[in-house]
Amino acid sequence: MENDLILRMEHIHKTFPGVKALDDVEFSLKAGEIHALLGENGAGKSTLIKVLTGVETKDSGTIVMDGREISPKSPIDAQNAGISTVYQEVNLCPDLSIAENIFIGREPRKRGAIDWKSVNEKSRELLKEFDLYLNVEESLDNYSVAVQQMIAIARAVDVKAKVLILDEPTSSLSTQEVEKLFDIMRMLRERGMGIIFVTHFLDQVYQVSDSITILRNGSFVGTYAADKLPMLDLVGKMIGKDFESLEAIPKLSGEKKDAEELLAIKDGATNEISDVNVSIAKGEVTGFSGLLGSGRSEIARLIFGADKKTSGTTFIDGKEAEIGNPLDAIKRGIAFCPEDRKKDGIIGDMSIRENIAIALQSKRGLLHKVSRKEADKIAQELIDELAIKTPSADQKIKNLSGGNQQKVLLARWLATDPRLLILDEPTRGIDIGAKAEIQKIVVELAGRGMSCIFISSELEEMERCCTRMFVLRDKKIVGELSGDEISQASIMKRIAGENKA
Repeated sequence: MENDLILRMEHIHKTFPGVKALDDVEFSLKAGEIHALLGENGAGKSTLIKVLTGVETKDSGTIVMDGREISPKSPIDAQNAGISTVYQEVNLCPDLSIAENIFIGREPRKRGAIDWKSVNEKSRELLKEFDLYLNVEESLDNYSVAVQQMIAIARAVDVKAKVLILDEPTSSLSTQEVEKLFDIMRMLRERGMGIIFVTHFLDQVYQVSDSITILRNGSFVGTYAADKLPMLDLVGKMIGKDFESLEAIPKLSGEKKDAEELLAIKDGATNEISDVNVSIAKGEVTGFSGLLGSGRSEIARLIFGADKKTSGTTFIDGKEAEIGNPLDAIKRGIAFCPEDRKKDGIIGDMSIRENIAIALQSKRGLLHKVSRKEADKIAQELIDELAIKTPSADQKIKNLSGGNQQKVLLARWLATDPRLLILDEPTRGIDIGAKAEIQKIVVELAGRGMSCIFISSELEEMERCCTRMFVLRDKKIVGELSGDEISQASIMKRIAGENKA
């Protein structure tokens, strides 16, 4: 019912230099509703929340709160309007006590001084409502992330917020802590609070949400009743694919090879992911598929030693191998093209030749310098082999197109003569011609006996390039496909939790 609405956002536009972050987006929230806001990374969720909370200013559009148009210019403005946010990284003061954090900036006073007795008593009474019995005079940093989140929510309730935004609140919580949080969310819903739930855990969406709004590439896809939207349809709307219309396309690489194992991880874990059991065969293209945030990149970083392993064992050629950092990985013949080539890959003010030679120099060490003559020779050979469009190897890499920058990163790692090449979103943001060229290069490298790990959000290229695939959901491996089993439809089903392998 329209009368139940406490928040309405209409025709929201927001542009950053070169990026249209929000394009005519709408969102509405009812009193007593838990409304999930979903979309892959870059979909616009964070920008929409920042506009609502005054961190960013919208270019155009309207925000109506309780029937009154608002334009928050700061988080304080938003809080004064009845909007409170609990972030993934809890935005409290760890060195202050629990009570101080709850009442900071609005402490009750007696004769001009802060009435600490009242602060502590009111804090205890408030936390009882959440079934929390804590020493409110104790420092906040003595408590777990889960407890800190509960305290942040309690503060939001006490400041009389009508809209509570929970931004990835469960990412660091155990199963039991998640259930406790959900109980509190349901309790607040019963009191009439509207809750915006931002998460990438799709199973959790269906546990607690009433409604779902989906954004994709900065645009509004739709709002749906959670009990009327099957997860398979949800996945399709998030990635822009209608399951019923998926058609198989010719594969660059088709048959599964009965190849011997190059690398395996048994019971691997980092602070970001656990229960990693994967095997990479020689001369195969192995895919890691799932929605952004599903754990694909975390497995790649675990293999490469970019994230510290907290448990598990790595085997190379059947023998236990310790990979504690990227240099260990490089020396063992593992190469990694990261997802964000501008941030973690290219060195913009260096030449193509220097960008290509840098990994080889790291592999050899400072005592075995790559000479200018050798660097020139390697760079030119790879420029020719990968058809990198540049007037010379002296060209600064920042002056190349995105596709050619990606090829230079490939060249960097091919110069090290790797046994395993990890490619995380290698075709994102490049034109269709360069995309096809990189796909072809990957398949050709595998044909020469190199092992490749291929990670992409685009199901077509996963289907075309991969001979084997691990499917992830909520940072867990939920299926394994090989050969003719690999199709866009089968990938989507496993992402959505159907036909588990």
